Amino acid sequence: MKVIVVGCTHAGTAAVDQILQEHPETEITVYERDDNISFLSCGIALYLGRKVKRLEDMFYSSPADLEKMGAKVKMKHDVLKIDAKNKTVMCEDMKTHEIINDSYDKLIMTTGSYVAVPPIMGISDTRILMCKSYAQAEEIYETAKEYKHITIVGGGYIGVELAESYANTDHKVTLIQSRDQVLNNYLDLDMSKNVIELLNKHDVDVYLNERVTGFNRDDDDNVVIETNEADHKSDLVIVCTGFVPNTELLRGQVEMDRHGAIIINEYTQTSDPDIYAAGDACTVNFNPTGKSAYMPLATNAIRQGALTGTNIFGDIQKYMGTQATSAMELFGYTIASTGLTYKHALDNGINADTVEYHDYYRPDYMPTTEMLTIKLVYNKDNHLILGAQLFSKHEVAQSANTISVCIQNKNTIDDLAFMDMLFQPNYDNPFNYLNLVAQQAVAKERQEKKSETK
Repeated sequence: MKVIVVGCTHAGTAAVDQILQEHPETEITVYERDDNISFLSCGIALYLGRKVKRLEDMFYSSPADLEKMGAKVKMKHDVLKIDAKNKTVMCEDMKTHEIINDSYDKLIMTTGSYVAVPPIMGISDTRILMCKSYAQAEEIYETAKEYKHITIVGGGYIGVELAESYANTDHKVTLIQSRDQVLNNYLDLDMSKNVIELLNKHDVDVYLNERVTGFNRDDDDNVVIETNEADHKSDLVIVCTGFVPNTELLRGQVEMDRHGAIIINEYTQTSDPDIYAAGDACTVNFNPTGKSAYMPLATNAIRQGALTGTNIFGDIQKYMGTQATSAMELFGYTIASTGLTYKHALDNGINADTVEYHDYYRPDYMPTTEMLTIKLVYNKDNHLILGAQLFSKHEVAQSANTISVCIQNKNTIDDLAFMDMLFQPNYDNPFNYLNLVAQQAVAKERQEKKSETK
């Protein structure tokens, strides 16, 4: 079989690795227009905050690694056209400008995404930077050495993580967010307030409900960020306003959603049976709603990529979907989430409710303990667990993984209330805190049912 992989970030790397593990005789050609692969953009904040000393350590594979396995890797090759009907690819060697025509039996589209650049006046200013790639990370790191005041536009994961990194390296930091909260895809408003309080406590100025309308320079050469509410001055601006799928090459040739993300089936196959897609270029199956969605996360990309490497040889292993489980460390606290927020559950027409557990994660007779907050979201009609949000100095990220499995397996709050979990005073109480938050939900539903029958 002759396979062409277009783009080689997380998903592409995982696909090539999986194919050559299972079918080393496969002829694979990778076309990548960048000069590197497998860059972990989630490590940018660690590098800027000097927790990681070398940005190069954020690569977990290389063209040489893939070539050693048996792939032909064409770096700095830009694919110009894909003809799905005739199964051909046209690309350009970006160094020699030679045009290359190639053909395939199966095509794997792993072109990833790019930073959504809002059409704002002045955004091309040299002191306004984007944040995703290795080259952008290098530029941000070098530029930030010269400037004291950094303003971040966008309050998603990357924006909040960058705010922490700069606050920890003696920068003055401003965060501007167009919504009434940060991390709106992962947290409800009340849980978001914990994050904002942490940012404020570490001298990050957070401005909510402010939409950036333009950029300018004043007489002192400061960058002026114009919003619908006020003007803010800064030395440097980093735009973190989300990602857009990079799928122009297949537009009109395979089915896509309203974001331009390629729609895949449960075997990561597109509407064209000889084209597969994985990673930020395509949709995911979001299990809490049972609907297709666009969720650019590295975890999704790696799993989809590996499954693609298996399934181009037949419908072998189904993609199980995702709960969009994620976590971050912020000033010593862990913030983790999985599944639907309460707001998103209601927006999807689900009869949802929540309970909140707020207590110490282990007995107070232990030498130390930490307060833990868990918000559990569930369906009132069938008691299915829909999502959870966790916040604590204690490491609660793995608890988000546990809830993710519960959602995947369609467990109810009644199941979780008495699910088998260890007890040891070093780690928890006789009932684990996940049991306890579920017991709260069960008790709430029982009480409401009693009230209805009176």
